[in-house]
Amino acid sequence: MDNYNMILPRITYGGAGALENLRHVVSGRRKAAIFTDKGVLAAGLLDLPQEIVRSAGAETVILSDIPAEPSYGAVQALVDEFRTLGADMIIAVGGGSAMDTAKLASILATDEYTVKDLLDDPLRGKKTVTTCFIPTTAGTGSEATPNAIVAVPERELKIGIVNPAMVPDYVILDVRMIRNLPRKIAAASGVDAMAHAIECFTSNKANPFSDTFALDAFDRILNNIERACDDPDALDAKREMQIAAYYGGIAITCSGTTAVHALSYPLGGKYHIAHGVSNAILLMPVMRFNEPAIRRKLALAYDRAVHGEKKCVTDEEKSAWIINRMGEIVKHLDIPTNLSQWNVSRDELEPLVEAGMSVQRLLVNNMRTVTPEDARNIFPQIL
Repeated sequence: MDNYNMILPRITYGGAGALENLRHVVSGRRKAAIFTDKGVLAAGLLDLPQEIVRSAGAETVILSDIPAEPSYGAVQALVDEFRTLGADMIIAVGGGSAMDTAKLASILATDEYTVKDLLDDPLRGKKTVTTCFIPTTAGTGSEATPNAIVAVPERELKIGIVNPAMVPDYVILDVRMIRNLPRKIAAASGVDAMAHAIECFTSNKANPFSDTFALDAFDRILNNIERACDDPDALDAKREMQIAAYYGGIAITCSGTTAVHALSYPLGGKYHIAHGVSNAILLMPVMRFNEPAIRRKLALAYDRAVHGEKKCVTDEEKSAWIINRMGEIVKHLDIPTNLSQWNVSRDELEPLVEAGMSVQRLLVNNMRTVTPEDARNIFPQIL
Protein backbone atom coordinates (compact mmCIF):
# COMPACT_ATOMS: atom_id res chain seq x y z
CA MET A 1 0.00 0.00 0.00
CA ASP A 2 1.19 3.51 -0.80
CA ASN A 3 -0.72 5.12 2.05
CA TYR A 4 -1.23 3.76 5.54
CA ASN A 5 -1.62 4.92 9.11
CA MET A 6 -1.43 3.69 12.67
CA ILE A 7 -3.68 4.47 15.63
CA LEU A 8 -2.46 3.63 19.11
CA PRO A 9 -3.86 3.90 22.64
CA ARG A 10 -2.62 7.14 24.21
CA ILE A 11 -0.75 5.45 27.07
CA THR A 12 -0.02 1.75 27.61
CA TYR A 13 1.38 0.43 30.88
CA GLY A 14 3.09 -2.96 31.02
CA GLY A 15 5.52 -4.98 33.10
CA ALA A 16 5.66 -5.97 36.76
CA GLY A 17 3.00 -4.30 38.87
CA ALA A 18 1.54 -2.46 35.88
CA LEU A 19 -1.89 -2.43 37.47
CA GLU A 20 -0.71 0.07 40.09
CA ASN A 21 -0.76 2.72 37.33
CA LEU A 22 -4.54 2.61 37.48
CA ARG A 23 -4.25 4.92 40.49
CA HIS A 24 -2.84 7.68 38.27
CA VAL A 25 -5.32 6.98 35.49
CA VAL A 26 -8.37 7.58 37.70
CA SER A 27 -6.90 10.47 39.65
CA GLY A 28 -9.41 13.31 39.76
CA ARG A 29 -12.33 11.16 38.55
CA ARG A 30 -15.62 11.06 40.44
CA LYS A 31 -17.12 7.73 39.35
CA ALA A 32 -15.79 4.85 37.26
CA ALA A 33 -18.13 2.46 35.47
CA ILE A 34 -16.41 -0.92 35.34
CA PHE A 35 -17.49 -3.17 32.45
CA THR A 36 -16.80 -6.84 33.07
CA ASP A 37 -18.54 -10.22 32.99
CA LYS A 38 -19.75 -12.76 35.53
CA GLY A 39 -16.75 -15.05 35.02
CA VAL A 40 -14.21 -12.31 35.70
CA LEU A 41 -16.25 -11.21 38.70
CA ALA A 42 -16.46 -14.75 40.11
CA ALA A 43 -12.72 -15.27 39.62
CA GLY A 44 -11.99 -12.28 41.86
CA LEU A 45 -10.13 -10.46 39.10
CA LEU A 46 -12.02 -7.27 39.81
CA ASP A 47 -10.94 -7.07 43.44
CA LEU A 48 -7.56 -5.38 42.98
CA PRO A 49 -8.59 -2.91 40.23
CA GLN A 50 -11.66 -1.89 42.23
CA GLU A 51 -9.59 -1.45 45.38
CA ILE A 52 -7.11 0.76 43.52
CA VAL A 53 -9.85 2.92 42.00
CA ARG A 54 -11.53 3.42 45.37
CA SER A 55 -8.24 4.20 47.11
CA ALA A 56 -7.72 6.93 44.50
CA GLY A 57 -10.94 8.54 45.66
CA ALA A 58 -13.32 7.49 42.89
CA GLU A 59 -16.64 5.73 43.31
CA THR A 60 -17.14 2.49 41.35
CA VAL A 61 -20.17 0.85 39.78
CA ILE A 62 -20.02 -2.54 38.09
CA LEU A 63 -21.83 -3.54 34.89
CA SER A 64 -21.39 -7.29 34.55
CA ASP A 65 -24.40 -8.55 32.58
CA ILE A 66 -22.31 -9.02 29.47
CA PRO A 67 -22.84 -12.32 27.63
CA ALA A 68 -19.94 -14.10 25.96
CA GLU A 69 -21.05 -13.20 22.44
CA PRO A 70 -23.28 -10.13 22.92
CA SER A 71 -25.92 -9.08 20.45
CA TYR A 72 -26.36 -5.41 19.63
CA GLY A 73 -29.54 -5.50 21.72
CA ALA A 74 -27.70 -6.82 24.78
CA VAL A 75 -25.06 -4.13 24.35
CA GLN A 76 -27.73 -1.45 24.01
CA ALA A 77 -29.29 -2.52 27.33
CA LEU A 78 -25.93 -2.03 29.06
CA VAL A 79 -25.37 1.28 27.32
CA ASP A 80 -28.79 2.46 28.51
CA GLU A 81 -27.87 1.48 32.07
CA PHE A 82 -24.51 3.21 31.77
CA ARG A 83 -26.17 6.46 30.72
CA THR A 84 -28.02 6.66 34.04
CA LEU A 85 -24.89 6.38 36.19
CA GLY A 86 -23.21 9.74 35.72
CA ALA A 87 -19.80 8.08 35.38
CA ASP A 88 -16.91 10.16 34.07
CA MET A 89 -14.60 7.17 33.45
CA ILE A 90 -15.02 3.77 31.82
CA ILE A 91 -12.82 0.86 32.86
CA ALA A 92 -13.09 -2.48 31.06
CA VAL A 93 -11.78 -5.55 32.87
CA GLY A 94 -12.26 -8.68 30.80
CA GLY A 95 -12.01 -10.24 27.38
CA GLY A 96 -13.20 -9.04 24.01
CA SER A 97 -16.90 -8.89 24.81
CA ALA A 98 -16.45 -6.70 27.89
CA MET A 99 -14.00 -4.41 26.12
CA ASP A 100 -16.12 -4.10 22.97
CA THR A 101 -19.21 -3.25 25.04
CA ALA A 102 -17.23 -0.63 26.94
CA LYS A 103 -16.01 0.87 23.67
CA LEU A 104 -19.54 1.26 22.38
CA ALA A 105 -20.67 2.82 25.66
CA SER A 106 -17.90 5.40 25.33
CA ILE A 107 -19.35 6.69 22.04
CA LEU A 108 -23.03 6.25 22.96
CA ALA A 109 -23.34 8.52 25.98
CA THR A 110 -25.87 10.54 23.97
CA ASP A 111 -29.30 9.13 23.11
CA GLU A 112 -29.18 10.61 19.60
CA TYR A 113 -28.27 7.23 18.12
CA THR A 114 -28.17 3.55 19.11
CA VAL A 115 -25.88 0.56 18.63
CA LYS A 116 -28.15 -0.55 15.79
CA ASP A 117 -27.65 2.81 14.07
CA LEU A 118 -23.89 2.32 14.26
CA LEU A 119 -24.16 -0.95 12.33
CA ASP A 120 -24.86 1.14 9.24
CA ASP A 121 -22.98 4.31 10.18
CA PRO A 122 -20.14 3.52 12.63
CA LEU A 123 -18.51 6.94 12.38
CA ARG A 124 -21.61 8.61 13.75
CA GLY A 125 -20.43 7.76 17.26
CA LYS A 126 -18.45 10.43 19.14
CA LYS A 127 -16.36 9.61 22.20
CA THR A 128 -17.28 11.52 25.33
CA VAL A 129 -15.87 9.38 28.16
CA THR A 130 -12.23 8.48 28.90
CA THR A 131 -11.53 4.73 28.76
CA CYS A 132 -9.01 2.38 30.37
CA PHE A 133 -8.81 -1.27 29.32
CA ILE A 134 -7.36 -4.11 31.40
CA PRO A 135 -7.51 -7.37 29.40
CA THR A 136 -7.97 -10.66 31.27
CA THR A 137 -7.25 -12.79 28.20
CA ALA A 138 -4.36 -12.80 25.75
CA GLY A 139 -6.13 -12.97 22.44
CA THR A 140 -8.65 -10.51 21.11
CA GLY A 141 -6.36 -7.48 21.05
CA SER A 142 -9.51 -5.42 21.57
CA GLU A 143 -7.54 -3.25 23.98
CA ALA A 144 -5.71 -1.77 20.98
CA THR A 145 -8.33 -1.70 18.21
CA PRO A 146 -11.09 0.65 17.03
CA ASN A 147 -13.37 -2.36 16.48
CA ALA A 148 -16.36 -3.66 18.41
CA ILE A 149 -17.98 -6.94 17.36
CA VAL A 150 -21.68 -7.54 17.98
CA ALA A 151 -24.03 -10.33 16.96
CA VAL A 152 -26.97 -9.45 14.72
CA PRO A 153 -29.49 -12.24 15.46
CA GLU A 154 -31.87 -11.44 12.60
CA ARG A 155 -28.99 -11.90 10.15
CA GLU A 156 -27.37 -14.79 12.06
CA LEU A 157 -24.08 -12.95 11.71
CA LYS A 158 -21.53 -10.96 13.67
CA ILE A 159 -20.71 -7.49 12.46
CA GLY A 160 -17.75 -5.28 13.26
CA ILE A 161 -18.41 -1.65 14.17
CA VAL A 162 -15.23 0.29 13.39
CA ASN A 163 -14.65 3.81 14.66
CA PRO A 164 -11.20 5.29 15.49
CA ALA A 165 -12.74 7.08 18.47
CA MET A 166 -13.11 3.72 20.21
CA VAL A 167 -9.36 3.14 20.55
CA PRO A 168 -8.79 3.17 24.34
CA ASP A 169 -7.12 6.10 26.06
CA TYR A 170 -5.25 3.85 28.51
CA VAL A 171 -4.27 0.18 28.44
CA ILE A 172 -2.82 -1.81 31.33
CA LEU A 173 -1.11 -5.14 30.58
CA ASP A 174 -0.49 -6.94 33.87
CA VAL A 175 0.29 -10.66 33.71
CA ARG A 176 -1.46 -11.17 37.06
CA MET A 177 -4.75 -10.65 35.24
CA ILE A 178 -4.24 -13.69 32.98
CA ARG A 179 -2.23 -15.94 35.31
CA ASN A 180 -5.12 -18.24 36.21
CA LEU A 181 -6.96 -18.10 32.90
CA PRO A 182 -8.55 -21.53 32.25
CA ARG A 183 -6.67 -23.49 29.57
CA LYS A 184 -9.70 -23.73 27.30
CA ILE A 185 -10.14 -19.95 27.23
CA ALA A 186 -6.40 -19.28 27.01
CA ALA A 187 -6.17 -21.65 24.03
CA ALA A 188 -9.09 -20.18 22.07
CA SER A 189 -8.08 -16.58 22.71
CA GLY A 190 -4.44 -17.37 21.94
CA VAL A 191 -5.30 -18.90 18.57
CA ASP A 192 -7.45 -15.86 17.86
CA ALA A 193 -4.33 -13.73 18.41
CA MET A 194 -2.35 -16.05 16.12
CA ALA A 195 -4.99 -15.58 13.42
CA HIS A 196 -4.83 -11.81 13.84
CA ALA A 197 -1.06 -11.83 13.41
CA ILE A 198 -0.84 -14.06 10.34
CA GLU A 199 -3.91 -12.55 8.65
CA CYS A 200 -2.72 -8.97 9.11
CA PHE A 201 0.73 -9.95 7.84
CA THR A 202 -0.76 -11.52 4.70
CA SER A 203 -3.47 -8.91 4.12
CA ASN A 204 -3.87 -6.85 0.96
CA LYS A 205 -3.62 -3.85 3.26
CA ALA A 206 -0.39 -5.00 4.93
CA ASN A 207 2.18 -2.22 5.18
CA PRO A 208 5.41 -1.43 7.07
CA PHE A 209 3.49 -0.42 10.21
CA SER A 210 1.28 -3.51 10.36
CA ASP A 211 4.11 -5.87 9.36
CA THR A 212 6.24 -4.65 12.27
CA PHE A 213 3.62 -5.59 14.84
CA ALA A 214 2.06 -8.60 13.09
CA LEU A 215 5.36 -10.37 12.53
CA ASP A 216 6.56 -9.74 16.08
CA ALA A 217 3.25 -10.97 17.45
CA PHE A 218 3.37 -14.12 15.32
CA ASP A 219 6.92 -14.87 16.50
CA ARG A 220 5.95 -14.51 20.16
CA ILE A 221 2.81 -16.62 19.75
CA LEU A 222 4.37 -19.47 17.82
CA ASN A 223 7.08 -19.84 20.46
CA ASN A 224 5.01 -19.36 23.62
CA ILE A 225 1.35 -20.27 23.15
CA GLU A 226 1.55 -23.95 24.07
CA ARG A 227 3.54 -23.41 27.27
CA ALA A 228 1.44 -20.40 28.22
CA CYS A 229 -1.69 -22.56 28.02
CA ASP A 230 -0.25 -25.74 29.51
CA ASP A 231 1.75 -24.39 32.46
CA PRO A 232 -0.06 -22.17 34.97
CA ASP A 233 3.28 -20.98 36.34
CA ALA A 234 4.85 -20.03 32.98
CA LEU A 235 4.49 -16.32 33.59
CA ASP A 236 7.18 -15.46 31.07
CA ALA A 237 5.25 -17.25 28.30
CA LYS A 238 1.96 -15.70 29.44
CA ARG A 239 3.55 -12.25 29.39
CA GLU A 240 4.76 -12.87 25.84
CA MET A 241 1.24 -13.85 24.82
CA GLN A 242 -0.17 -10.73 26.46
CA ILE A 243 2.21 -8.53 24.48
CA ALA A 244 1.55 -10.51 21.30
CA ALA A 245 -2.22 -10.11 21.62
CA TYR A 246 -1.77 -6.36 22.07
CA TYR A 247 0.54 -6.18 19.05
CA GLY A 248 -2.02 -8.17 17.06
CA GLY A 249 -4.61 -5.55 17.91
CA ILE A 250 -2.31 -2.80 16.69
CA ALA A 251 -1.75 -4.74 13.46
CA ILE A 252 -5.52 -4.86 12.96
CA THR A 253 -5.74 -1.08 13.19
CA CYS A 254 -3.00 -0.74 10.57
CA SER A 255 -4.01 -3.54 8.23
CA GLY A 256 -6.95 -5.85 8.90
CA THR A 257 -7.87 -9.51 9.11
CA THR A 258 -8.86 -11.54 6.07
CA ALA A 259 -10.97 -14.52 5.02
CA VAL A 260 -10.44 -16.53 8.23
CA HIS A 261 -12.32 -13.93 10.24
CA ALA A 262 -14.79 -13.14 7.44
CA LEU A 263 -15.93 -16.74 7.04
CA SER A 264 -15.93 -17.37 10.80
CA TYR A 265 -18.45 -14.64 11.59
CA PRO A 266 -21.46 -16.77 10.55
CA LEU A 267 -20.27 -19.55 12.90
CA GLY A 268 -20.50 -17.21 15.85
CA GLY A 269 -23.66 -15.50 14.67
CA LYS A 270 -25.62 -18.65 13.76
CA TYR A 271 -24.23 -21.33 16.11
CA HIS A 272 -22.87 -19.12 18.91
CA ILE A 273 -19.43 -20.67 18.64
CA ALA A 274 -16.79 -18.75 20.59
CA HIS A 275 -14.90 -16.33 18.38
CA GLY A 276 -11.47 -17.88 18.93
CA VAL A 277 -12.80 -21.39 18.29
CA SER A 278 -14.55 -20.41 15.06
CA ASN A 279 -11.31 -18.83 13.81
CA ALA A 280 -9.34 -21.93 14.76
CA ILE A 281 -11.80 -24.12 12.83
CA LEU A 282 -11.35 -22.09 9.66
CA LEU A 283 -7.65 -21.25 10.01
CA MET A 284 -6.23 -24.31 8.23
CA PRO A 285 -8.71 -24.47 5.31
CA VAL A 286 -8.31 -20.76 4.58
CA MET A 287 -4.52 -20.81 4.95
CA ARG A 288 -4.30 -23.75 2.53
CA PHE A 289 -6.58 -21.93 0.09
CA ASN A 290 -4.52 -18.75 0.37
CA GLU A 291 -1.11 -20.42 0.24
CA PRO A 292 -0.30 -19.84 -3.45
CA ALA A 293 -0.96 -16.11 -3.02
CA ILE A 294 0.77 -15.66 0.34
CA ARG A 295 3.66 -18.12 0.02
CA ARG A 296 6.39 -15.46 0.14
CA LYS A 297 4.87 -13.84 3.23
CA LEU A 298 4.62 -17.18 5.01
CA ALA A 299 8.26 -17.84 4.14
CA LEU A 300 9.19 -14.54 5.77
CA ALA A 301 7.16 -15.56 8.83
CA TYR A 302 9.17 -18.79 8.95
CA ASP A 303 12.46 -16.88 8.81
CA ARG A 304 11.36 -14.70 11.74
CA ALA A 305 9.56 -17.17 13.97
CA VAL A 306 11.71 -20.30 13.66
CA HIS A 307 14.62 -20.01 16.04
CA GLY A 308 17.71 -22.18 15.99
CA GLU A 309 18.37 -24.47 13.03
CA LYS A 310 16.22 -23.75 10.01
CA LYS A 311 15.81 -26.89 7.91
CA CYS A 312 13.47 -25.48 5.26
CA VAL A 313 15.16 -23.84 2.28
CA THR A 314 12.63 -22.90 -0.39
CA ASP A 315 9.66 -20.59 0.05
CA GLU A 316 7.36 -23.53 -0.64
CA GLU A 317 8.95 -25.59 2.15
CA LYS A 318 8.84 -22.70 4.59
CA SER A 319 5.23 -21.89 3.77
CA ALA A 320 4.16 -25.49 4.24
CA TRP A 321 6.02 -25.66 7.57
CA ILE A 322 4.25 -22.57 8.92
CA ILE A 323 0.80 -23.84 7.96
CA ASN A 324 1.55 -27.27 9.43
CA ARG A 325 2.88 -25.73 12.65
CA MET A 326 -0.27 -23.67 13.14
CA GLY A 327 -2.30 -26.83 12.65
CA GLU A 328 -0.17 -28.62 15.26
CA ILE A 329 -0.80 -25.82 17.74
CA VAL A 330 -4.57 -25.96 17.25
CA LYS A 331 -4.48 -29.75 17.73
CA HIS A 332 -2.19 -29.55 20.78
CA LEU A 333 -4.54 -27.08 22.44
CA ASP A 334 -7.53 -29.42 21.94
CA ILE A 335 -9.54 -26.89 19.94
CA PRO A 336 -12.16 -28.33 17.56
CA THR A 337 -11.21 -28.32 13.90
CA ASN A 338 -14.69 -28.98 12.51
CA LEU A 339 -18.35 -28.40 13.29
CA SER A 340 -19.26 -31.98 14.16
CA GLN A 341 -20.16 -31.23 17.79
CA TRP A 342 -22.57 -28.53 16.63
CA ASN A 343 -24.39 -30.95 14.30
CA VAL A 344 -24.19 -28.68 11.28
CA SER A 345 -25.50 -30.42 8.16
CA ARG A 346 -24.62 -29.88 4.50
CA ASP A 347 -28.11 -28.44 4.08
CA GLU A 348 -26.83 -25.35 5.88
CA LEU A 349 -23.95 -24.82 3.45
CA GLU A 350 -25.63 -22.16 1.30
CA PRO A 351 -26.68 -19.95 4.24
CA LEU A 352 -23.10 -20.15 5.54
CA VAL A 353 -21.71 -19.19 2.14
CA GLU A 354 -24.15 -16.32 1.77
CA ALA A 355 -23.42 -14.96 5.26
CA GLY A 356 -19.66 -15.37 4.89
CA MET A 357 -19.58 -13.65 1.51
CA SER A 358 -21.45 -10.69 2.96
CA VAL A 359 -18.42 -9.80 5.11
CA GLN A 360 -16.78 -7.90 2.27
CA ARG A 361 -15.17 -5.50 4.75
CA LEU A 362 -12.66 -8.29 5.47
CA LEU A 363 -12.81 -10.35 2.29
CA VAL A 364 -11.38 -7.45 0.30
CA ASN A 365 -8.25 -7.78 2.45
CA ASN A 366 -7.65 -11.37 1.33
CA MET A 367 -4.74 -11.63 -1.12
CA ARG A 368 -6.48 -14.43 -3.00
CA THR A 369 -9.96 -13.46 -4.15
CA VAL A 370 -12.67 -15.53 -2.47
CA THR A 371 -15.67 -16.26 -4.68
CA PRO A 372 -18.93 -17.88 -3.55
CA GLU A 373 -17.73 -21.07 -5.25
CA ASP A 374 -14.49 -20.91 -3.26
CA ALA A 375 -16.51 -20.55 -0.06
CA ARG A 376 -18.59 -23.58 -1.10
CA ASN A 377 -15.35 -25.54 -1.29
CA ILE A 378 -13.95 -24.24 2.00
CA PHE A 379 -16.96 -24.73 4.29
CA PRO A 380 -17.47 -28.47 3.55
CA GLN A 381 -13.92 -29.06 4.88
CA ILE A 382 -15.14 -28.16 8.38
CA LEU A 383 -18.53 -29.89 8.35
